[in-house]
Amino acid sequence: MSAADVFKPFLMKIEQVTEETPDVKTLRLVFADDHEGKDFNFRTGQFGEYSVFGEGECTLCIASPPTRKDYIECTFRKAGRVTQALANLEPGETVGFRGPYGNIFPIQEWEKKNLLFIAGGIALPPMRSVIWNVLDLRDCYKDITIVYGARTVSDLVYKRELEEWGLRSDVKLITTVDPGGETADWKSEIGFVPAVLDKTALSSRNTVAVVCGPPVMIKFTFPVLAKLGFAPENIFTTLENRMKCGVGKCGRCNVGKYFVCKDGPVFTFAQLQEMPQEY
Repeated sequence: MSAADVFKPFLMKIEQVTEETPDVKTLRLVFADDHEGKDFNFRTGQFGEYSVFGEGECTLCIASPPTRKDYIECTFRKAGRVTQALANLEPGETVGFRGPYGNIFPIQEWEKKNLLFIAGGIALPPMRSVIWNVLDLRDCYKDITIVYGARTVSDLVYKRELEEWGLRSDVKLITTVDPGGETADWKSEIGFVPAVLDKTALSSRNTVAVVCGPPVMIKFTFPVLAKLGFAPENIFTTLENRMKCGVGKCGRCNVGKYFVCKDGPVFTFAQLQEMPQEY
C-alpha cells in the first residue's frame, strides 16, 4: 500500500448483524469489490480501522479467523459516537475498513503445544479469532482450554459459540460470572476469572497462555499464571485499547519504546515487563 493510500478504506457491505448482548453487536462484512475481497488476506491477531462515513472511525480487532475467507467480522460495545453509529447500521449498508494492521499471534510456533485461553467480558472478540483459527486446524494442537468470564450471564458474548465449544469433546470450556451475576439456571462457575483460573490448577508444561480482558483482570491473572509455572515468554496478550490511527503516525499508541499499532498489538508478558506501568 502506498503512502497516499494508507488512510483510504475498503468499502464493505454489512451482510449480517448479530446482537451479542444489549450493548454489544457483531457485524459480518463483505467487500463491495469482489476483486479486493479475493486479494485480501490477514493473520490472527491483526486489527483494522472501521469507519462510518460522516462520524469517524474506531479501532477494532478482526474477530473472525483467517481460515474463513469470504468475510471479516468485528464485535464492539456501544461506547462512543462511532460505535453507536455502527450499532445503528443494518444489513446492506456500507462501512469503511482500513487494514489489516499490526503483528500476529504466532500460532505456527504453538503447534504441538497445549493452549490456554483466558478472557473477560468484551475482550473475548480478539481471542475468538485465535480460538477459531486453531480449532479449524485442530490436529496441529494438543489440549485446548478456554476460561471465560463476565460480570453477569447477560454480559457473556458469543453465547451460541460458547455452547458449541462446550459441547466439543476436544475443548475444555470453563465459564464464570462475578458473584451476584448468576441466574437461577446458571450451572457454571461463580467467581472472578483469576480465582477460577487458580482453582483449575492447569499445568504450564508445554502450554501457551493467551490473556485478554479488562486491565484489572489482566493485572490479577498474570500472578496466577506465574504461580502455575508459566514463563513470561509463554504468556501472550493484546493491547488493542492502546491503538489509534493504526499505522503509528499519530504517536498516541506509544508506550515506552513500542508503538502498539506497529510493534503490537500482540505482546508477550516478557515484553510488557519492559514497558512503563502505563500500559
